[in-house]
Amino acid sequence: MNTKKRIYIGLLAASLMIILLIAILVYYLMSNKDIILSQVLLISLTVMAAILFIILLFGIISIVIIIIRARTIPSLETLGQRVNELLFPLALFTGRLFGISREKILQSYIAVNNHLVGLKELRLQGNQILILAPHCLQDAECPHKITMDINNCKGCGKCDIASLKKMAQDHNALLRVVTGGTLARKVVTDIRPRGVIAIACERDLSLGIHDMGSIPVLGVLNCRPHGPCFNTGVNLEEVEKALMSITKEDGKDA
Repeated sequence: MNTKKRIYIGLLAASLMIILLIAILVYYLMSNKDIILSQVLLISLTVMAAILFIILLFGIISIVIIIIRARTIPSLETLGQRVNELLFPLALFTGRLFGISREKILQSYIAVNNHLVGLKELRLQGNQILILAPHCLQDAECPHKITMDINNCKGCGKCDIASLKKMAQDHNALLRVVTGGTLARKVVTDIRPRGVIAIACERDLSLGIHDMGSIPVLGVLNCRPHGPCFNTGVNLEEVEKALMSITKEDGKDA
């Protein structure tokens, strides 16, 4: 497990410890009361907290086991995914407490997600894969509206859209350019892909991955030489690598 992945896994564990400390504090405060009703409530809360703690602990352990063994384990995968979704906001908060930048935390989260998706060994047909690209990849001076129809791209080469379009065509994958998370979710709902390659910044990628739930998403960070949301770019080799990692090989069933 490399350093980038360790950051997020460590924050998940730290978040779990915060929950445990809160539970201990509640127990301490309520244990000093002699009222029978308070004691019953205390026992109930303690039992629920213990159950929640054990579930979350096993969820984190499941993620670590899958990463270490380098192969997905269906019986552990679902639990790990649910715990990850539950603790994600708390992990961000915990990271801020430790002085870790939000950007670094999200990069670690994306790295963990990509690793887990890669271990699924998906073998999808090209038309089952959706490539989602942000509209800021398009040259700011381009007059053609490609969020409505990617075929409006004239292939001038001033931005990476033309290369992404060709890549999608070569692999028979679907390419859509979106203006934000709301449109991205609508596109996914309408198309219903079995796998998504998403290109975006750390914030949009992490939120998108978190929102997709059971749909496997591979995140590719964009390049921002001119700052966020303006004439951005993407490492096309990373997109190609992500696409190939979930694409069906010739002669094998999806």
